[in-house]
Amino acid sequence: MRVAMIGAGYVGLVSGACFADFGHVVTLVDVDAGRIERLKMGEMPIYEPGLEDLVAANVRAGRLAFTTDLAEAMAGAEAVFIAVGTPSRRGDGHADLSFVHAAARDLAANLAGFTVVVTKSTVPVGTGDEVERIIREARPDADVAVASNPEFLREGAAIGDFKRPDRIVLGIEDPRAEATLRELYRPLFLNEAPILVTRRRTAELIKYAANAFLATKIAFINEMADLCEKVGANVQEVARGIGLDNRIGAKFLNAGPGYGGSCFPKDTRALIQTAEDHGVPLRIVEAAVKANDLRKRAMGRKVIQACGGDVRGLTLAILGLTFKPGTDDMREAPSIAIIQALQDAGARIVAHDPAGMEQARHVLADVTYAADPYAALDGADAMVLVTEWDQFRALDLARVRRLLRQPVVVDLRNIYRPEEMARHGFRYTGVGR
Repeated sequence: MRVAMIGAGYVGLVSGACFADFGHVVTLVDVDAGRIERLKMGEMPIYEPGLEDLVAANVRAGRLAFTTDLAEAMAGAEAVFIAVGTPSRRGDGHADLSFVHAAARDLAANLAGFTVVVTKSTVPVGTGDEVERIIREARPDADVAVASNPEFLREGAAIGDFKRPDRIVLGIEDPRAEATLRELYRPLFLNEAPILVTRRRTAELIKYAANAFLATKIAFINEMADLCEKVGANVQEVARGIGLDNRIGAKFLNAGPGYGGSCFPKDTRALIQTAEDHGVPLRIVEAAVKANDLRKRAMGRKVIQACGGDVRGLTLAILGLTFKPGTDDMREAPSIAIIQALQDAGARIVAHDPAGMEQARHVLADVTYAADPYAALDGADAMVLVTEWDQFRALDLARVRRLLRQPVVVDLRNIYRPEEMARHGFRYTGVGR
């Protein structure tokens, strides 16, 4: 099957490469000529484990190509995916759909024969209706079906998520679209991936509801962590105790400095705005968003308290900058608010991250970046673990103790055991323990 993917960003690139790996012929199109040229040279615009090799293999096989020419990308395509960005709109939190609408207008001019247009971008309820209206207004003669196929890709594990999904959601208004998309996903039938076929508006809401629920779980366990610290309980054991209940599940119950990234913050805000527009306040989601925003800055105060209540003139080593391991994504990462709070209190910051330092330079000022964790720790007054990269899970603690000017460790991800840190002579602070 021939597929055109509009948008060579995170979702479009991963989805396009995986479809090509299934045996389909995929052309990715993007208005960013520099990005397309870099992709043609084999340079990945994002950090995602395994993606570079996957792209290279399918380019060599002739199943994956890149262009800035939409007409070229759509020539003979049976399915055209819209996978452009939907960032939060400044001022009100609504999803900015300008890129989606522009893609709909542009692709309308190039439709030929029956084509399924699929919104892969995360979009509010009713966006598919507007995409269809734009296309039909521009091309009343077009034989087209508009569908929704939301993505559920975790950064750092996106290829596995695409090839071994928990579910595939198809929002369909035309049975011909269902047949086309089932054929597109047919290689996953061997994995028995469940396909949920719904109406288009339902599919759009499923994506937002899923992210809002997971964000709420994170905010919940973080509040439980605060309570654990006050009453002398252990949040990790609390999380295990409730996570073993099949009705709750263990995932997303790791206490920490709050959620960030490209999805949860913008999607929860957009869902709240959509609900308000329809007169349905989402008080639980609103509370989760507020709790998460407050938590990031509170983690800065936690570090200050662990350092004796005053960090003015101190050098603090921050290990981990990205919002999660396995990505270079700094969007709304907890480290940003934490570092800014520490800088406001007079601390000097030295940081290391395995993948995110280049992106961090665009959002953080007056930070010194170190080539490795030990270089960051050398002469620092405290070590602060913010992102749980594997590289930080087995540090040489004796070496860490020698490098630090003061034996202070603040572990915002509970990577280490308190008793182990005590044996090495550290003044150790975790979260909810």
